[in-house]
Amino acid sequence: MEMLKKRINESAKIIGSEIVKVDSFLNHQIDVNLLNEMGKEFKARFANKEVTKILTIEASGIGLACITAQYFKNVPVVFAKKLEAKNLSNDVYESQVYSFTKDKNYTIRVSKEYIDSQDKVLIIDDFLAMGNAAVGLINIVRQAQAQVVGVGIAIEKGFQKGRTKIEENDVKVESLAIIKSIDNGQIVFA
Repeated sequence: MEMLKKRINESAKIIGSEIVKVDSFLNHQIDVNLLNEMGKEFKARFANKEVTKILTIEASGIGLACITAQYFKNVPVVFAKKLEAKNLSNDVYESQVYSFTKDKNYTIRVSKEYIDSQDKVLIIDDFLAMGNAAVGLINIVRQAQAQVVGVGIAIEKGFQKGRTKIEENDVKVESLAIIKSIDNGQIVFA
C-alpha cells in the first residue's frame, strides 16, 4: 500500500537494525485518515472471506481493527487482554505471547463469551515481527473451535520469521507494507 509506505518513509524512526518506530501515526498518535484507507485495503484483500469477528491484541491493534470492522458490515472487534482484571471472567481462552518490542512474555486472554465455534475470525495487528502475537491469537481462535480466515498486518518486518510462523499454521497473511531490510538507517521495502 503506497500511502502507508510513503508515511513510513516520512515519519518512521529507525532504532538499530530491527525496530521501526511509527508511534507518530500508528500506535501512539493515530492518523485516522491513514487508518481509514488501511481498513478499506484490508476489506479489499479479504473481500472473498466471510468475517464474523475481528480479533486483535491490546493496545496498538485496537484502532486499526475498529476502523477495519466498519468495512466488514460492522462486525464486532474483540481484543485479547494482556493483563488480568477483576472484571474479566475466569472463563477465558489463554495463550502465551512473547513481545519482541518489549522483550517480555504475556498471557493474553479472551473471554469465551466473545468467540465461539460459529465464528469466522480475521486477525488484525499493527506489526508482524517474529509472529508471536499472531500465533497466540490463532491459538485462541482454535481453542474456541472457530475458523481463522486470515491475518491482516499493517507493517511486516519481512526479514524476521513472523510470516513463516503464521503460514505454518495454514493461515493466509496479508501485509500492507513489507520491510525487506533496514540498511544504514534506511528502510528497504519488498
